[in-house]
Amino acid sequence: MAEWIYGINPVREGLQSRQRKPLELVLARDMRSVRIQELTDEAQQAGIPVRELERRELERLVGHSRHQGVLLRVEAFTFASMEDLLEGWKASGRPALFLLLDGITDPHNLGALVRSADAAGCQGVIVPRDRACGVTGVVDKASAGALEHIPLCQVTNLARTIDALKDEGIWVYGLAGEEGSQSLYAADLRGDVALVVGSEGSGLRPNVRSHCDGLLAIPMQGSVGSLNASVAGALGLFEVVRQRSELT
Repeated sequence: MAEWIYGINPVREGLQSRQRKPLELVLARDMRSVRIQELTDEAQQAGIPVRELERRELERLVGHSRHQGVLLRVEAFTFASMEDLLEGWKASGRPALFLLLDGITDPHNLGALVRSADAAGCQGVIVPRDRACGVTGVVDKASAGALEHIPLCQVTNLARTIDALKDEGIWVYGLAGEEGSQSLYAADLRGDVALVVGSEGSGLRPNVRSHCDGLLAIPMQGSVGSLNASVAGALGLFEVVRQRSELT
């Protein structure tokens, strides 16, 4: 079943998606701007049908008014397999970098984490089948379209997936706030690594924590004792990027 992407930036990325085929561009009849014309030209050059509707029709299609006057109908989202992720990493010739999400239920956090993962050069994001947010238009919008470019893998058991990554020689570290046994900035993250981010409320589940090679703390100096899940994930990912950039 086809799905809708909405918003100018997500639609732009959707037109260039490597994950699912764009089927139709829909514009509000009163929309006239340089950016809208660029989207129209790109769709027409790719042979994607373009039609105009009244703004209320766009709101009916997506169920709200936060669409910026542009929708893109795309093929239904398909999760990548673990085999796809591992093959993609090995073919890239780069050190592994995977992001695992343990119980992220807020679509804005999921979208922000996917966006950070794509920006950091992750080879894939891994989520559990249960206790996790599904892929929705809100997630796509929050990811600024990154969901259309980075593979997202859904697994039945996150702990067993961690063991499978370790079998591939990948070091798996959980981000555990101040409870981590080592500072994020003291860990050597230049090799093949995967980071695990816990849920917004309770963090990493005990079983997931116990399967990690180590727990990393993000040093904080203020009064608040924890960070938003998407912020913690971004800090961890870009510490990996920073350390690797020093090698080059």
